Amino acid sequence: MIQNPNASNDRTVTDWNALADQVLGGTSITRDQAAGILNSGDDEILDLMAAAYRIRREHFGNRVQLYFLMNAKSGLCPEDCGYCSQSKVATSDVPKYNLLSRDKILDGARVAAERDSKTYCIVISARGPNEREIAAMEQLIPEIKKEYDLKICACLGLLDEDQAKRLKACGVDRVNHNLNTGREFYSDICTTHTYDDRIQTLSAVRDAGMELCSGGIIGMGESQNDVIDMALELRELGVHSIPVNFLNPIEGTPLEGINQLNPRYCLKVLAMFRFANPDREIRISGGREMHLGSLQSLSLYAANSLFVGDYLTTKGQAPEADYRMIEEMGFEITKDEEVSIGG
Repeated sequence: MIQNPNASNDRTVTDWNALADQVLGGTSITRDQAAGILNSGDDEILDLMAAAYRIRREHFGNRVQLYFLMNAKSGLCPEDCGYCSQSKVATSDVPKYNLLSRDKILDGARVAAERDSKTYCIVISARGPNEREIAAMEQLIPEIKKEYDLKICACLGLLDEDQAKRLKACGVDRVNHNLNTGREFYSDICTTHTYDDRIQTLSAVRDAGMELCSGGIIGMGESQNDVIDMALELRELGVHSIPVNFLNPIEGTPLEGINQLNPRYCLKVLAMFRFANPDREIRISGGREMHLGSLQSLSLYAANSLFVGDYLTTKGQAPEADYRMIEEMGFEITKDEEVSIGG
């Protein structure tokens, strides 16, 4: 680690600005450095976030991208993911319906545009899309893009090469398929598909020419090594957009009642993801309101995007609160491309 020579004798404190200089100079952080971020003292948080902000500012300035999420098919998933209220093993009280009508999905696009979102995320609860659902996307996506000029991110479950090519052909810009955690911990949260199944879907998406959106959920009982594994795997995969969720332990799920997080650790996780993936979009996602609490605004020093509005089966904070937070922190909402502006 890069150490601060002026640290007290009791504890060696990392020079976070020196580590930011390393990253800005083009040298990736190591596993030990990633662990150092997660294990840093709470009294280092402001210095850590200031250093993370230097990296964020270099690549994205003070811009914030907004995303809007539509749960287009709910509560009918045959998978057993332990965190999910829509899985076959959950007893959560959530809506259950097949793919929404054309009009409802188009109306969601209208709301996304009204809320200054750049990207409309269409999500279905499923192992993977059936033929009817792929065909519906082929009809809807061109209409949405023509009418509202939105980027489209589709989250449809596991995809094969042909399905990925069809989504690309109809105008899908990006596919979300989260790794959710590190390889070693994956079987603890899901047994109906594997970590490698998810990697294969991301490979199919990349080969079809779409951008990759993939992140994870923090606070499911994983170790810090699992969090680091995920951050570094996403770096190796070249993922364009990384949503960082914090577990909402929904009643009726196997992970109900788990609460291992505090706001300071959540900020350290976001900073670590920024150091590990300096020029990639990092999005504060589900559970941010619950776990970041009054420190939520500081997350924008590391992250450069967020969901505005509700999540799949849980409520988010009011859009007006997000707009106010962004403005008060001196950031601005943008619909420009998420490409690096520095370097």
